[in-house]
Amino acid sequence: MSISDKPKTLSGAIIDEIRQAILSGYYPAGSQLRQDALAETHGVSRIPVREALFQLEAEGLVRIVPQKGAVVSDLSVAEINDVFELRAMLEPRLLLSSAPQLDAQDFKQLDNIQEVFLEATSHGRVELYGQLNAQLHMALYQRSNLPKSRQIVISLLQTSERYTRLQLSSPEAMNRAMREHRDMINLCRTREFDKAAFFLRGHIETVREDLLTVIESHEAAKVSKR
Repeated sequence: MSISDKPKTLSGAIIDEIRQAILSGYYPAGSQLRQDALAETHGVSRIPVREALFQLEAEGLVRIVPQKGAVVSDLSVAEINDVFELRAMLEPRLLLSSAPQLDAQDFKQLDNIQEVFLEATSHGRVELYGQLNAQLHMALYQRSNLPKSRQIVISLLQTSERYTRLQLSSPEAMNRAMREHRDMINLCRTREFDKAAFFLRGHIETVREDLLTVIESHEAAKVSKR
């Protein structure tokens, strides 16, 4: 499953591979991504690699640094606040536009994504968490008549994927997320749309607070090692 079923271009495939390597921690924050080495690793020329790095810069996963090239971005408190505040504004609006139009087939799709998500968590498939989270959220918004807002939220969810993996790394956070997703779907199913939108805003805010706590812990750990 994926948000988009469009066939991938060569640069699109390279973007996915490098993105997953960053999200998995294979390329940790601060790592330099050399175009020639990446081209050799993936068996391509430098052109699709360069295109991939520019796209990943737009997603916030890498920074293009003069004299140094592409470097994996650090986890950012400012970015967390920016991305999740935007999500908290836009996603309830999308939900209110979409939820009244959701039909039985849409709810079946949502239940299927939730089931796959639960299976992924039970097997520790961390690499799927962000993708499945985005799929579930976008399935809730698929009937909205706000295409521009939907496009922006897709981009925000892509940017969020790195943080989603981090936030869902604890069993407590994962169990709460699964429970909140289930409750949100049920509120839409029972046509309690305003309540669902309010609940969604709280869900996004809780994720943001969890992430800030995790980042704070990471920073404290760095200081203690000095």
